Amino acid sequence: MKKTILICGLIAGLISTSLFIGLMILGKAGDIDFNNGMLYGYTLMILAFSLIFVGTKITRDKHNGGEISFGKAFRVGLYITLIASTMYVIVWLIDYYFFIPDFAEKYSAHVLEKLKASGAGQAEIAKQSAAMAKFGEMYKNPFFNALLTYSEILPVGLAVSLISALLLKKKERVVATA
Repeated sequence: MKKTILICGLIAGLISTSLFIGLMILGKAGDIDFNNGMLYGYTLMILAFSLIFVGTKITRDKHNGGEISFGKAFRVGLYITLIASTMYVIVWLIDYYFFIPDFAEKYSAHVLEKLKASGAGQAEIAKQSAAMAKFGEMYKNPFFNALLTYSEILPVGLAVSLISALLLKKKERVVATA
């Protein structure tokens, strides 16, 4: 069972970080598409976390004789989520600190440009600019950066873990004796 969780977690981590890794290998880590980046990122997360379902099913069918409680199924998903999410955070921190240390500035510029394009007033733009400057300063802190990055991926994995546990749980069959 531990081997199944570890393998599924590592593969899910590789899938969820594939965009970061690919851009780093190609030397294009700084070329960020803020308009579609969120779509690509969450699509990869959902694809990666499909391994929660696979890992839970393997655990149920091969290691538990076809039976698994909701709690145990959720724990399997949770462990896979934690492995994949930790890989995601580590790869992001490497990407951020070594390849795109100006990410916060680029993101802030993108947000402010969208705000201006939407016709926002000068007061609203100034308020958002101050908030983005504060965000940029906080984002330089590795602890804050890691927490924020975990908050992107962890809820997705927990939701998939919950759904998988609900779909795959099977209670013990009570055998009547005569």
